[in-house]
Amino acid sequence: MDNKQPTLESTLKSTDTEEFIDIHFYRPIGYRWALLFQKLGVTPNAVTIASIFLGIGSGICFYFDNIWISLLGIFLLVWANSYDSADGQLARMTKQFSALGRVLDGFAGNLWFASIYVGICLRLYPEWGGWIWVLACVTGYFHSKQAEMADYYRNVHLLFLKGKAGSELDNSAELTAKFKELTWSKNFGAKIVLFFYRNYTTDQENRSPRLQVLFRLLRERFGDVAPESFRNDFREKSLPLMKYTNILSFNTRSIALFVSILLGWPWLYFVFELTVLNILLVYMVTRHEKISKGFVLDIKSGKYN
Repeated sequence: MDNKQPTLESTLKSTDTEEFIDIHFYRPIGYRWALLFQKLGVTPNAVTIASIFLGIGSGICFYFDNIWISLLGIFLLVWANSYDSADGQLARMTKQFSALGRVLDGFAGNLWFASIYVGICLRLYPEWGGWIWVLACVTGYFHSKQAEMADYYRNVHLLFLKGKAGSELDNSAELTAKFKELTWSKNFGAKIVLFFYRNYTTDQENRSPRLQVLFRLLRERFGDVAPESFRNDFREKSLPLMKYTNILSFNTRSIALFVSILLGWPWLYFVFELTVLNILLVYMVTRHEKISKGFVLDIKSGKYN
């Protein structure tokens, strides 16, 4: 039996999709946590659940207009994200992947920020009244779409870079077929998880129509495996856009959150998400759709035959 300790590099998805802060901060910390959890027999989903409590604790701290409690909130959110890194690294170490893990991972991040939004709203309500709740709800909606599409394009990139085994990408048609195979009486829990995961995937596909045309054309012309020349060309065009998927994920928005909290202007974080991050979202989707359209024309012209 091979008891060789996995390396840090083996627990990463790909350097193509890893951000500087992740590679040099969160991934090394997550790796140490993952090694410890592996020895203790802790599952990736259990680590994700633990991160939920840390994230909620962070939101509670941000309710208080106190610098030391705010710093505690920042520490708890950084800790939560180190667990978010660790659960994926642990899953890759132990080969424990599941739709439940994907759903739970996204649910955890949503709960962190929902608690942060609530904490900020309760803090600002005496000054802003009900309008702060309106602002938070609108911001929360766009936050979810930013994270959703960043996750999608990252996994599309990994699919063509490393193949299906190296990506967590699924499609709604296959998920719908699996959903119909399950029964409510015998598979209630699994069917609930698949229901939410299928809807999440469907929403991603609906927001990238030209990419879906490209996927269908690839399956029609080449089956399950695209030509290597196409995969190389896709990576070349997709790679420069990975920085936007990273910006729309955790690190940039958390830095904006920490700065706004420490300045004593928590509302500034909502403004940042609604303006800067939404502009980047539109740009990222538009660029990917343009790239997809170009590849559709190339395939139809016979470039990859």
